[in-house]
Amino acid sequence: MSYSIQLYTLRDAIQEDLEGTIRRVADIGFTQVEPYNFVATAKELGAALKENGLTAPSGHAPLLSQDQDQIFAAAKNLGISTVIDPFIPADRWQTAEDIQATAAALNEAAKKGAEYGIRVGYHNHQWELESTIEGRTALEYFAGLLDPELVLEVDTYWVAVGGQDPVDILAKLGDRVKLIHIKDGPLTTDTKAQQPAGKGRVPVLDVIAAATSLEVGVVEFDDYAGDIFEGIEESLAFLNAAGSTAKNAAANTEGAQA
Repeated sequence: MSYSIQLYTLRDAIQEDLEGTIRRVADIGFTQVEPYNFVATAKELGAALKENGLTAPSGHAPLLSQDQDQIFAAAKNLGISTVIDPFIPADRWQTAEDIQATAAALNEAAKKGAEYGIRVGYHNHQWELESTIEGRTALEYFAGLLDPELVLEVDTYWVAVGGQDPVDILAKLGDRVKLIHIKDGPLTTDTKAQQPAGKGRVPVLDVIAAATSLEVGVVEFDDYAGDIFEGIEESLAFLNAAGSTAKNAAANTEGAQA
């Protein structure tokens, strides 16, 4: 399993010292990052990633409200292969017509992205799960309107806050889901109450297992009451430990069968 860190988690530190923040991310043990606002910071960010041996397989950018050519060009320079629109407001998820319009716009963005060799995706919040369209969550309805090449990055925490079981939603969305956001906490909208992976109410390991076509698991905190670097380090340690346990169990099973 490949893990990344959404750099929005570290936005305050990045604003003060981008280069130093990227160095700390590498020191903690991350090998991948998911940038946000990367058009504005592309040159400095690219240099910091290269210096610290980090890659950025995915990145967030507002594809439906900013210049797509600028976004895709910056993404290509940074080695970002999947650009994800991170936010469509809640009022755009209440009717089938609005969701159809959003899907059509992202389908067009995907065609533009393909010209740069870049894939397009979408990342949810809770309101796409709170709204129901034709007997399905708005997120499921939306997924059914997307062209095959578009992918989803499911924020599993916000799925749960939206009142849905993330394991069930991941099963329903199937191989459309190539990335997930891994976060934990009390399942409320109080972002400062979020916790390191394994400390809250999200069944993190079950969620990861349910994403059967997963390429990257992206650690994220929307906010955090403690030291954010300690928080992301705890999350990565939990995930790595779980991965080691799973590998050992598989090896033992193979050995017993042999």
